[in-house]
Formats: sequence, structure tokens, C-alpha cells
Amino acid sequence: MKRLLRNVKYSMKSPNRILSLLLMAMCFSSCQKDKEAFVSGDPFWNDLKQIKVLDFESDSIPNAIKPFNANIQLTSGAGVTSGTKGLAVNLKWDENNTGFSYEPQTPIDVKDFKNLTLVFDATNTGDYSVHLMANVASSNGSDNYSSVALPIGKTNTVYLQLENLPLKKGTSDMRDYPDPWNTNSLKMVVRGLLHDAEYPDISKIALYSSKMIKDKSVVIDNIRLVDAPDRPEDYLVGIIDKYGQSAHIDFEGKIKSDQQLKSIADQELARLKKEGTMPGRSKFGGWVEGPQYEGTGYFTAKKVNGKWALIDPEGYVFFSSGIANVRMANTTTFTGRDFKNDTVRWRDPEDVTPEDSRGIVDLPKEVTSTSFISEPWRYEMFQELPTYDDPLANNFSYRREQHIGPFDHGETFSFYQANLERRYGEPTPNAHREKWVDVTLDRFLNWGFTSFGNWAGYEFYHENRMPYFANGWIIGEFQTVKSGMDYWGPLPDVFDPEFVRRAKVTVGVVAKEVKNNPWCVGVFIDNEKSWGRAGSVPNLYGIVFDALSKDVNESFIKKEFSNKLKGKYEDIGLLNKAWGKDLASWAEFDNGVNYKGDGTFSDEMVADLSDCMFAYAERYFQVVHDALEDVMPNHMYMGCRFATWGLTPEVRSAAKKYVDVFSINYYEEGIGKKYWTFLEEMDAPVVIGEWHVGTTATGVYHPGIVHAATREDRAQMYKDYLQSVIDNPYMVGAHWFQYIDSPTTGRAHDGENYNVGFVSTTDVPYPEMVEAVKEMHTNLYEDRYGDASDRVVASN
Repeated sequence: MKRLLRNVKYSMKSPNRILSLLLMAMCFSSCQKDKEAFVSGDPFWNDLKQIKVLDFESDSIPNAIKPFNANIQLTSGAGVTSGTKGLAVNLKWDENNTGFSYEPQTPIDVKDFKNLTLVFDATNTGDYSVHLMANVASSNGSDNYSSVALPIGKTNTVYLQLENLPLKKGTSDMRDYPDPWNTNSLKMVVRGLLHDAEYPDISKIALYSSKMIKDKSVVIDNIRLVDAPDRPEDYLVGIIDKYGQSAHIDFEGKIKSDQQLKSIADQELARLKKEGTMPGRSKFGGWVEGPQYEGTGYFTAKKVNGKWALIDPEGYVFFSSGIANVRMANTTTFTGRDFKNDTVRWRDPEDVTPEDSRGIVDLPKEVTSTSFISEPWRYEMFQELPTYDDPLANNFSYRREQHIGPFDHGETFSFYQANLERRYGEPTPNAHREKWVDVTLDRFLNWGFTSFGNWAGYEFYHENRMPYFANGWIIGEFQTVKSGMDYWGPLPDVFDPEFVRRAKVTVGVVAKEVKNNPWCVGVFIDNEKSWGRAGSVPNLYGIVFDALSKDVNESFIKKEFSNKLKGKYEDIGLLNKAWGKDLASWAEFDNGVNYKGDGTFSDEMVADLSDCMFAYAERYFQVVHDALEDVMPNHMYMGCRFATWGLTPEVRSAAKKYVDVFSINYYEEGIGKKYWTFLEEMDAPVVIGEWHVGTTATGVYHPGIVHAATREDRAQMYKDYLQSVIDNPYMVGAHWFQYIDSPTTGRAHDGENYNVGFVSTTDVPYPEMVEAVKEMHTNLYEDRYGDASDRVVASN
């Protein structure tokens, strides 16, 4: 635009003044349109009771605003929606958090607000969508973490409901709900779990982004606290149609008839048959045009030209690009009904399958005849469920428990599997399941995936068309220990002999399922264990603190740690001196000591806590490794799929001794630099076990953990993330989570209702994602291990 203005100024000296004036008019018209494109505040909030928090109209930024890892300044340009100024925020890539906080000297009194809502205008002035997060806190300890995706080049009014009242038992049946008022604003969705919260005041508002892979910029204006209208009592009634879709939201690709569903399926099947498998791959999906090493008959790992790689059974270089959770187990959602016949709630004490990994449970007539509506508010969400004598009734199932949510147990239904029957018919029992296996494999091979991720359905194990990873969970009645951040539950006492026995039982079942199949790349055991979190001694060594608080006569881990410390400190006085304590005897220590709440910890004590933590982790990985080595010696041990909030130095060091490939679930925009500095020291192959990007532009109420603004933006963010993995020399694969969108009303396990699938709940692939993945996979091996000049153009 500046260049155009310079040209206009120059042309005014020429004889053609009419043309010059025309160009200037066009310029100012374009500028005005650009400005109008940014300003689009939602008037829905204007006449409601509210408190203006910040409008940035003063000559300087208020002292109560503090930037962190970001540059902020007042601006009078694009993005100003109230008055003449706004706050421009330049967000920095690769920072853990980058943004600003506002902490008023006196908390803002909002006791008279019934439906407290934070509202502000946000303008994305950069070249990439912005996943903007918010933390709003009260002086009473209540807080809310939420986020939203800001589209490029637009101003949007954003709102955050601060008093999200779940329907029952202090937690929600879904991770978030639809907009109750049908506003033109962007709704921030909760990060984590909806929970009861009371806000007598507001002591802090923070707006920020996290671990971006590019610098980004936003303008924030007109921050206010609004007393929102009451949500209509019936706004959740009938929100789900017979296909499991949002009934009241229209979106691209929405299914409106069985015939439409069948027609889409027929077209896709014809296209898959015509296009076939992506070329350039070995039998097992390796790089057939790349170097070939001596094959072992099974998958292994080695360095290739300074980069870690997997090697397929025939010796070809292999990179594991796949999708996790390709199974039916997580496609069910609670219906709000239950059964008086309690035979459906019986469980075998020797069962090795966790509740969330069970598939459809057969419900005989003697069970369904005792059906009753246990949760009317939930049952009323569905416009239409099959009757028990309907052909689609075989998609009802049962959950005996819910990990997180308001249900103790209850009936479930899989809309996804019902839609498969509608797509493919059911000429013989389970024909749709068999068709699903074939179509899924055809899709993966056509799209260029080289493997499944974790949690592939057992039905794929011996198709011998796509490499997969086996998995198992060590569950049972062994003693446990808590880290203090036990989202998925307490951890095992690994010194309990029952844990060792159950590990062998679990691995034995996995071995029987795999049958020494060379298509099995490796084995994942357990998932996202809460080992500890950096930041404080109590968080980092919570497991050790919990163990020390136990009675030595009742706890295997306490006995182990007690003996370990007695071996180092023969006299209790030596321990007291090192730790700064005043214990009368070892007997007092053995009865249980609780030091987690202490404010300070000596260097010697921290070193001992670290040693105990290493001993605990080492024992865990050794037990699992040895169990696998006994019955599955040909398959790699892929670890426990670490979460970033549980990957501590001691655990990394212990795991390095026993795992063949590290698996880390990493839900961010991509692989940056700062978090991953430990890779050089560890020098081991790493696979990303889970990652995803979602958007609400698909009719699903929650995008997932990482947000995109549009479907096209989602596809671009997929490419950016995968490219960052390909560019990292330690990474040997990345597994997207997951194949199928979560049920719109939340998966039965924990209420996740995320747009994280490559296919919708109607089994229709998202074309933007298919195009993106084929583009990336066409040059996957050349990008990773070859010459960039070898790139070819992807075919759609």
C-alpha cells in the first residue's frame, strides 16, 4: 500500500491527473475496506450489564499490565474497536508462554454478576492463525483456562463463560457445550475439564499463546466483564440428530440422508480403487528407492547419515507416519439410560482390558428389557435413538464406569458404527465391520501413511497390509503410589510382586495377539503416567514423598526406599544432618514421614529424592522390558508414551536403559527447540505418540487440545507440525490422535468431544486433511533422508 501511495504521489506531477486521482481513490477505498474487514465487534453484548476493564485509551500502558516473553505497545491501527487505541501484542515463537497479564491492584468486584463472562475484541494482524489462551483467576482460588483460534486478518469478539456449571456431580458430560445464545462471537472452550467455580472478584486476566513454531501478532481491545443472559433451560434438548451430528449447526459435509451417505461412500470407494497405493514404498512401507541395509526380519532402529531411523524387516529405511486409536472402542457415548439387570456390570478380576478399550458389549433382551431413563437431561439431547428391535440396535453397548464425568455407569451408543451400517449395509452379521477394515487400510495406503499408531484395533494385526504397534495396560490389584498429579490414576508400586505378575500377564496376552508377526513394529505398554512435573521439589518427586509417608510394614515401595536410605545413612542422626530433620529414630521414619509440604529442602535431601525416583523408574522399565524380552524378543519396546508433564530427568535416564524407542505425546503446534534440548544428551530415537489439531468449523463443539481457525487452517497446521518432526534428526515418526472424531456428545470414557479425526462421526474423510497428508507423504522419505531436489509433485 505504501508503494502504491508513492506511485500516486509521483503521478500527480504528470499530465494524467485524472488517472492519478482515480488511483488515489482506489487506494483509499482499498484501505477503508481493509479497515472494515478488521472491525466486526459483536453488538450482542452491548446492552448487557458490564464492567469495562481495559480500553487502552490512556497515553501509556497501565502498570498493571505485564508482558511475558512478548512485546506490547499501544496502537491506533487495525484492530481498534473501542475509542482510538488498542493493545498490539507480538507473540514470540517457541516460548512456553508468550503474552500479557493484567492484575489490578484491587480485585474487580463482580459479586452481583449472575452469569459472569469475559468479553473482548481480538484481531489477528499476522500471517498465521493464533491459538489464543486465557487464564482468569479470582482471589478465592477459582480459575479458568480456556482458548480460541483467531482467524487471519479478522477482528472477532471473543467470550469466555467463567461460571460453567456442569449438570451433575461437579463435572461435565462433555468437555464443552455449544454456544447457548447463537451469538456472532467466538466462544472460548475450556482447556481440560469444566468444573464448578465461583467468582466474587477478578484478580487476574492473562491472554497468551504457548510453544508456537512461528512469531504471531494480535491486537486486543475493549476487555470487559459482562453479566450474560441465562442459558435457555432447553438449549441442549434435541441437539444431536440421528447421525450423531450437531442438529442445530450447519456445516460443510453435513449428512442429511441415508442416500447421501451411501452416495459419498460409493464415490470414495471408486476413487480409492482407481488411485490405489502411494508408490515408492517397500512391502512394509519403507523407502524402496533409498538405501537398503541387511534386514533382520523385524523392525529395528539405527542412525542413517546422522539421523535416527527405523529399519523395516527387509532392511529399508522406515519413518512411522500414522494415526493412533484406529478402533471402535472410543466411538460410544452415554445415552442417559441404564439397566436394572446388573449382569452387565460384572467384571473378571483377571481381565487385562481397561474399560475404555472394550469394544461393543452385547446386550441381550433380558438386559434391555430392564432399561430405564437414568439421566433425563442427557437422554433428551438425542433427537432419535434406535429402538431395541431396530437393525441398528446392535450398536448399543455398556460402560461399567467412567474415568471422568457424571456417570457411574450406563448404556452407550456408537453413532459411528451405526453410520457404517448405513453406508455399507449389513447383508451378514458384522459385515460393516469387515468392510470398515478394508476401507481403512485402503485409505491409509492411498493417503501415504506408513503405519498405524498406538491402539490399532486387533482386527488389523494379521491383515499384513499396514505395520502397527501392539499395546497393553498393566492393571490389577497391586499397591499404588501417587505423584500428586494423577490425572489417569495412581501409579503402580513397582516393588509389589503382584505388579510384576500382572506385567507378565499383560505382556503374555499381547504376545498371543501378535503371534510374532513381523508387521508389528513394537509394543507400547501403559500411557501418560504421572511421573512428576518440573517446577518444584514436591511436584518433581511427589511419588517419593508419597512413598515416604507410608508405613514400612504396609508398603513395598516404602520398604525399598527405607532400606536404600539406611544403607547410605547407618545412623538416623546422619540422615537428620543431611536432610535438616529431627527424627528420633529409624522407627519413626518407618512409621511414615510427610515432608511434601515443607518449604525448603536441603541439597542432600533433593539428591536422595532424585536417587529414589530413579530407582522407582528403573524398576518399572526393567520389569516391563524383561517381560517383553521373555515372550516378544523380536519386537521393540516403545516405552509408555510419555506426556510432557511427566517426563522428568530421572525417568528419562531410567527409560534410556531399557526402551528401544522413546514415545512422547506432544500436543503443541510443532517441534520447537527449547523443550527438546534433552534429545542431544539422550541421543535416542523418538516417536511422537500423539498430536492433533481441531476446529469447530466441523460442527463439533470442542476443537481438541490445539486449535485451528478453519478447516483449511487445520490442514496447514497438520503440515507444519509434521514437517517440524521430519526436520528433527531424533524423530523417527509421528502418530496423529485420532482416526475418528470423538462423539459429538463426548466419548464415554471421559467426555472428550473433539474434532480430532481424519474422518467424521459419519465416516466421511475431511478432504482438506486428505489433501494435506498426501502432499506431505509424497515426499516423506526424500524430505527426511534424501536430497530435496528429488521432490515430486503430489497427486490428489
